[in-house]
Amino acid sequence: MSAPLTVELSVVVPTFKERGNVAELVRRLDASLQGIAWEAIFVDDNSPDGTATAVKEIAARDARVRCLRRVGRRGLAGACIEGMLSSAAPYVAVIDADLQHDEKVLPLMLAKLRGGEADLVAATRYVAGGSAASFSEGRGTISRLATKLTHRLVGTPLSDPMSGFFMLRRDRFDEIAPRLSPAGFKILLDIAATSGSKLRIAEQPYSFGERFDGESKFNIQIGVEFLGLLLAKMTGDLVDPRFIFFAIVGSIGLVVHLTVLKLGLVLTEPFRVAQIIATIVAMTSNFVLNNELTYRDRRLKGFGLVRGFVLFCLVCSVGVLANVDLASWLYVERPIWWVAGAVGAVMSVLWNYAMSTLFVWRAR
Repeated sequence: MSAPLTVELSVVVPTFKERGNVAELVRRLDASLQGIAWEAIFVDDNSPDGTATAVKEIAARDARVRCLRRVGRRGLAGACIEGMLSSAAPYVAVIDADLQHDEKVLPLMLAKLRGGEADLVAATRYVAGGSAASFSEGRGTISRLATKLTHRLVGTPLSDPMSGFFMLRRDRFDEIAPRLSPAGFKILLDIAATSGSKLRIAEQPYSFGERFDGESKFNIQIGVEFLGLLLAKMTGDLVDPRFIFFAIVGSIGLVVHLTVLKLGLVLTEPFRVAQIIATIVAMTSNFVLNNELTYRDRRLKGFGLVRGFVLFCLVCSVGVLANVDLASWLYVERPIWWVAGAVGAVMSVLWNYAMSTLFVWRAR
């Protein structure tokens, strides 16, 4: 097959370990988008199962299929952003590779954009005609709670802000792309919240289906990243979601530190020894969690993991000294213990975050 000279719709498909779904998705897109000049842009995060290879095998036969293979960075939001930015079509859609999104509603979504009814059409499971019956009870409950929380905190008109299935005008996306966060999973919410009232939003009901092949990526990490994105939008993007994740991890580290310290004292260890052990355990905990959550798209592996841990410990050690020195100086100038302590702690977090981003998990 040969591609049309002018592509009207680019369908962006972020993938990670979805090799078994690629061919079936292309077949379904071909059946659903008859009469529409379309292309599929698979953005693969260097899947170990050969997803990119499977896409390229199809692309060799079908010029409507393209593959962007990302090496050294991860994350659904970032993949969607890169895929949409690579498009020259007037309309771009995002759809999951697991075939749970109903590709048959894509022409209906495109018709709403063509007619000028909206700038963005979000597929939703939670209006008349939509269904999330295939959700497990637990996932369904989490999704409903997240939707209510989003409406309360951000005020978005989306009935299904957790959805990853939508279509919008590319020129409107190009305008807001520099302000979007590449971290996290909920790119639709980020687009809607960042654009505010400037983006006209319509919705398209659909029935959420069963996964065709592979394993679900839904886990508690997605929930934490979702909360981080909400908090960032509540501050008007003054606070980066990655910093919020870093602060959350730091709070967990404090709990770990105090727990280990108390356990050490119960076991009759001298305070100094217990404090050293607690510090090492908490620092290790923070490093592991930041590697898996805060810097998921820059995750360290192999020797880089060891090197990164050593650098992280050095960075945090300097942060502790800065904390103590600043707090001590403030206490001398104005002896209010909690103010001095809080300012010192904030200084330490800012230092650790800045140095970790620059040197430990630096962008490659």
